[in-house]
Amino acid sequence: MNIFVEKKPVELPDGSSVKDLAEKLNLREPHQAVAASINGVLKDFSTLLHEGDEVKIWNFTDPEGKDVFWHTSAHVLAQAVLRLWPNAKPTIGPTIENGFYYDFAELTVSDADFEKIEEEVAKILKENYKTERFVLPSKKEASGRFASNRYKQELIESFEEGSPITAYQQGEFFDLCRGPHLPAIGKIKAFKILKTSGAYWRGDATKEMLTRIYGISFPDKKELKDYLFLLEEAKKRDHKILGPKLDLFSLHEEAPGMPFIHPKGMIIWNNLLDFWHDLHEKAGYIEIKTPQVMGRDLWEKSGHWQHYKQNMYDFSIEEREFAIKPMNCPGCMLFFKSTKHSYRELPLRICEFGHVHRHEASGALSGLFRVRSFHQDDAHLFMRPSDIKGEILNVLQLVEKTYSTFGLPYRLELSTRPEKSIGTDEDWSVATSGLKDALDEWGQPYKINEGDGAFYGPKIDIHIRDALGRSWQCGTIQLDMALPERFDLEYMDKDAMHKRPVMIHRAIFGSIERFIGILIEHFVGKFPLWLSPSQVRVITIADRHSDYSYEVAKRIQSHGFICDVDDSSESVSKKIRSAQLLQINYMLTVGDKEMENRSVSLRTRDNVVHGEIDLEAFLDALEKENEEKALTSPFSEKGPT
Repeated sequence: MNIFVEKKPVELPDGSSVKDLAEKLNLREPHQAVAASINGVLKDFSTLLHEGDEVKIWNFTDPEGKDVFWHTSAHVLAQAVLRLWPNAKPTIGPTIENGFYYDFAELTVSDADFEKIEEEVAKILKENYKTERFVLPSKKEASGRFASNRYKQELIESFEEGSPITAYQQGEFFDLCRGPHLPAIGKIKAFKILKTSGAYWRGDATKEMLTRIYGISFPDKKELKDYLFLLEEAKKRDHKILGPKLDLFSLHEEAPGMPFIHPKGMIIWNNLLDFWHDLHEKAGYIEIKTPQVMGRDLWEKSGHWQHYKQNMYDFSIEEREFAIKPMNCPGCMLFFKSTKHSYRELPLRICEFGHVHRHEASGALSGLFRVRSFHQDDAHLFMRPSDIKGEILNVLQLVEKTYSTFGLPYRLELSTRPEKSIGTDEDWSVATSGLKDALDEWGQPYKINEGDGAFYGPKIDIHIRDALGRSWQCGTIQLDMALPERFDLEYMDKDAMHKRPVMIHRAIFGSIERFIGILIEHFVGKFPLWLSPSQVRVITIADRHSDYSYEVAKRIQSHGFICDVDDSSESVSKKIRSAQLLQINYMLTVGDKEMENRSVSLRTRDNVVHGEIDLEAFLDALEKENEEKALTSPFSEKGPT
């Protein structure tokens, strides 16, 4: 029979499986052939093939491959835990962005147990069990197989009646799972327990606390070593440590999840806003500001009261219910509706730097990355259907200008219509085609996530990559067919008919607090000059140099740069070290020679020493670096990372 691999025919005997295909293609290395799709659906390697099947073999480098590899690894972790603690109750063990975890009831472990678990995992991997899939014919039989585990029974009861219930076995370990899995666990060559924490069963704070064990695995020991090195680098960049150390922000129990931005942090904040305002003004946006508190009737109309109330802060005044806004969108709908609109005004681009509040569980709060009070750089674009492609391209240009300024490469993903959605087939076809045509013209590769769009429209997600190669989703471009309908938005078209505008939500920074957190870690606190809250410090060698040092500082300040003087009694080496710890871009030491020559001696925070330099030449270079928003200093041999 003939099957097709990337549209190329491969001949196989009848009754061949995916495993037979992988062997014929000589995909035997641990990182190769870790997952497979048949006609677009992930399947096990034991699955039999049929004439004309389209097969895609996934390697560990592919997201699909990692997902299967890590999910199988989660089962290995659970198997090892049960060998060591037979009374533990496994619950769920999903994959996450980097690795996997497994939650257990009736288990207590600490860091001291990690080595013991890893040794047991190593034994299991040497046994190289094949994974076997079982279909359980009914809920009753499935429940019986897990009679001693009420958590598995609860999961089984939650399944839709008649839906297939599957389980997987490797050696003595049998677990409820939809799969697929690696054909054999011996492909896992490196395995590490990362941490343990508590987690509520099914994420519900009213239910019991479980023990969660996180792990990571690879098909090669070097990959694990590299990953652990990156983890150590990430610790050095942790914004929760660097931010307060650089006096940028603080967090207080009196306002959990609501950051206090310090004066130096406000310098970064305002520089980002100035940059944002300049880009949007040039791109033809108008800016609005809407109230933070609005009445219940608005949130009912938008649908937030019915579907998002648990995340909203609400209260009553004069027997009327209000809520602090969790999103800016409904306020912008009211602004649009406040006046009549003609097709001649469209596309209408409205931006708002809005302060929003969302209730997040206290255990989920994390520095600036997950907060309860934050600012979004929202924009809502109103247009005719024929404008969609052009407006998406305009937004992508803004995305490129924004992220490239910070040295953040990005990738794009298009999510299409889910099973449950509003709008007609024609609406979805026009909307999705507009997004897809724009992406095709943009020319960058993008991934399509079939069925992952919002119920109210397709979307483009933008994932940036920082200096450590970590991925962050910040930006989104989302087409919305729900809010214009809910708020009865209209414009008068050229045929004198009232029509519903197409609306696009769009954010690029996402949350400015979170974006600043990302930048702190991306630059390791070494901000480029234009963004830096500590640009220049003049350092005196002796007391007699103070007057000239302050004269130099005033000259630098007169050009709009941040500059201070360290004329303390500490040694010059200590003063330099102090400035470097504060990540001050430039240190200018002043002694007798510099005072006599009306010059300065230049050193960068990366400890590149340039020696004596003319002050005016230094200022000219600073002005150029600042104006260009350069990522690296013309005086430094090293980049910002």
